[in-house]
Amino acid sequence: MSVLDKIIDRKKIEVAEAKTKVSTAQLEKLIHPGLANLSLKQHLTALNKTGIIAEFKKGSPSKGIINDKVKPEIVTKGYELAGASACSVLTDKDFFFGAEEDLKAARQAVNIPLLRKDFMIDEYQILEAKAWGANIILLIAACLTPEEVQRLAKFAHSLDLEVLLEVHNKEELLSNLIDEVDVIGVNNRNLKTFEVSINNSLELAELIPNRYIKISESGLDAPEDLITLGKAGFKGFLMGERFMKEQDPGKAMAEFVKRYEALK
Repeated sequence: MSVLDKIIDRKKIEVAEAKTKVSTAQLEKLIHPGLANLSLKQHLTALNKTGIIAEFKKGSPSKGIINDKVKPEIVTKGYELAGASACSVLTDKDFFFGAEEDLKAARQAVNIPLLRKDFMIDEYQILEAKAWGANIILLIAACLTPEEVQRLAKFAHSLDLEVLLEVHNKEELLSNLIDEVDVIGVNNRNLKTFEVSINNSLELAELIPNRYIKISESGLDAPEDLITLGKAGFKGFLMGERFMKEQDPGKAMAEFVKRYEALK
């Protein structure tokens, strides 16, 4: 059984347990009517932004704990001040050491779009994302059928949430070119070998229709990577570990952005 299979099996149990504690009706009441509908699409194309979706990520199954000494509100505010177009916040507890409180704290701290980074398999989780303050949800093609992607994406749109679809290969991409997807992210990590290369993004770039905003995910380590990807049509760059492994992630991003802007 792959790590992804284990995560999804655990996620089914987690969602079932959550439903017994907080009902759908209760979740709906937690949605703040005045929550700003911040658009990832607009922020990725804004001239005063970097295109970087900076991630608050305490750890991962492959790396273990990366940084659990920093607070989400401080890190995400640092990211915003450094020019992040959006922030991604991990909420998976068992494999990525995240929590709903991390997303809620980030929402209180920043005025840019927030992505709930988790393994979404049920409409209930999308309601949670809205109630916790997210503006975007992630749908991972590797663990969903095209029918599930469409159903969950439609539900997200009904809540005024944008949808980021993550793909790893040509098959996943071509199977999920639906209108309800707003942004397509290419994950540069091979799920079988766990090798990471931005060539994956470069190879899939021309296959992504122009109606979608393209972002590249994982393995983005140098400003030169962003320049190369930008020339291939990518408007967004999801970066987490690159900053989180530093003592001050916000400062690390600011220094990275300074070098990146000098190359543009």
